[in-house]
Amino acid sequence: MKKIILPLIFAFVVASCAPVDSQQAVVPILVSASETPLPFIIPITDTPIILPPASETPAFIIPVTETPVPIASVKWWEVYFTDPLTINNPDVLAGSIEEKLIELINNAQTSIHIASFEFNLTPVADALIAAKNRGVDVKWMTDDKNGLEYDSQPGRGQFALLQAAGIEVKDDDRSALMHNKFWIFDQQITWTGSTNISANAVFKQNNNVMVIRSPEVAFIFEREFQEMWNGQFGSRAPSTLNNQWAILDGTPLQVIFSAEDNALSNLIALVADSQTSIRFLAFSFTDYPLAQAMIDRAKAGVDVKGIYETFGSTGTGSELKTFWCAGVPVRQDGNGSFLHDKIIIIDNSIVVTGSLNYSTNADESNEENVVIVDNAEIAALYLQEFDKLWNQAHDVEAGAVVCGQ
Repeated sequence: MKKIILPLIFAFVVASCAPVDSQQAVVPILVSASETPLPFIIPITDTPIILPPASETPAFIIPVTETPVPIASVKWWEVYFTDPLTINNPDVLAGSIEEKLIELINNAQTSIHIASFEFNLTPVADALIAAKNRGVDVKWMTDDKNGLEYDSQPGRGQFALLQAAGIEVKDDDRSALMHNKFWIFDQQITWTGSTNISANAVFKQNNNVMVIRSPEVAFIFEREFQEMWNGQFGSRAPSTLNNQWAILDGTPLQVIFSAEDNALSNLIALVADSQTSIRFLAFSFTDYPLAQAMIDRAKAGVDVKGIYETFGSTGTGSELKTFWCAGVPVRQDGNGSFLHDKIIIIDNSIVVTGSLNYSTNADESNEENVVIVDNAEIAALYLQEFDKLWNQAHDVEAGAVVCGQ
């Protein structure tokens, strides 16, 4: 029996389930969930938290027969990674994250609500306009400077296309960033991760997407979307952290929003409870307490490794030097564009992903989201991506970092 007990952010979940053996397929871009789900985990809490009705599991009776009757399962997750070495032509959508996004848009029946930082993909605009024309409620919340203001720049104008078709687009109108990259389809499916809806993000950068097929999780993101749509941003927005979780086919899942949920302090607590390994991929990692928490676990025998986006990684605000001087293996990425992921993988089981860079601005000012799942099958795929990028990365050049200064 395996007991799952996670600190703070999962403190209300104490669960037991039988381990499930599974084989991992090596697929570079799209990986779907196993057909065999883990057993359902019933959370034990001092004060029960009521999830939306869709989370209720009805009782059923399995008839006793000589031949076992298989129980159909529904895939609730999909994981996508960009692959700029092989899928790097914006004119060829086959196999790309953009193609998968357009499929979801084309399948939407009632609503598509979007909170995404920037936008310059015309095929996505065309798909959204087609959805609007067939009666789908399409709304987009974006950043002011990097969203609507940039729409007048060369190669852009996609927001203008949406608005001309009657699709409402709003921005946050503030100095901090609306940095989310999440989509909610039909109040049933959530798309999130590090990927901006831009040609660079999809075809040049290293990014990831997690698609979650769950009305409970969609409800959590929709509530956040509505807060922003109604002008509630940053720390002024209400926190509903205790209700931002679900258990999907035995997998605990937690959602954290910045700035209202103190994301970094929760991640520090999660890291502090690691037992065997920590891996991270970071576009920007300037938060010293999180870095120190990882270093402390390394000193306690936990296997810690990380990859930094090269640009800015040796600057004064970066914690790469902190890791390097503490003897923790860190590398600079090998992508000529950006490693744009924001990923932590803990104990070969827990995956942290989303839009949140590991910085004070992201934690205290921006609009961000973090998704945390405890699922060894999902973690294996993120570890596969980490290993691929680790092999493409390079060690810090001699003299680039000087310790003791």
